[in-house]
Amino acid sequence: MDTGTVGETASPEWVGLPGGLLVMRRMLLAMWTVLLAAATGVLAALSAGPAWAGLALVWPAAAVWGWVLLGRNWRSWRYAERADDLLISRGVLWREETVVPYGRMQLVEVTSGPLERRFGLASVQLHTAAAATDAKIPGLAPAEAERLRDRLTELGEARSAGL
Repeated sequence: MDTGTVGETASPEWVGLPGGLLVMRRMLLAMWTVLLAAATGVLAALSAGPAWAGLALVWPAAAVWGWVLLGRNWRSWRYAERADDLLISRGVLWREETVVPYGRMQLVEVTSGPLERRFGLASVQLHTAAAATDAKIPGLAPAEAERLRDRLTELGEARSAGL
């Protein structure tokens, strides 16, 4: 008895996140690094002496590591629209792939906080009946987020019509 998929199956067409999300996250990293290094240097110099101000160099060293990790994390995010569901894949060490069937979607929101709006970004949040399968696609261009919301809402209504 044969089991499994027979024949060729088309692989999903993955779409990565735009570069604006990476720019925003790296800018935040640089800003926090400068603030923390300055605060650490001043506090160490005032409380323990000028020689201890070198502790402030810990923050730039951590920022270099964070810079690389942010790039790897950004590259790991992707999504694909298939005939019956939406795939969202993310993660560097632990890959996580979420499959959200269109018929199970209850709400699709587009959100954009003040910082995201400043960088021209928006996020798409998908809500389903099961809280564990809620999914989010961050850092999209607002036009793409709205297009995706409208398409997912349309497909969700069409798939759930028989329920």
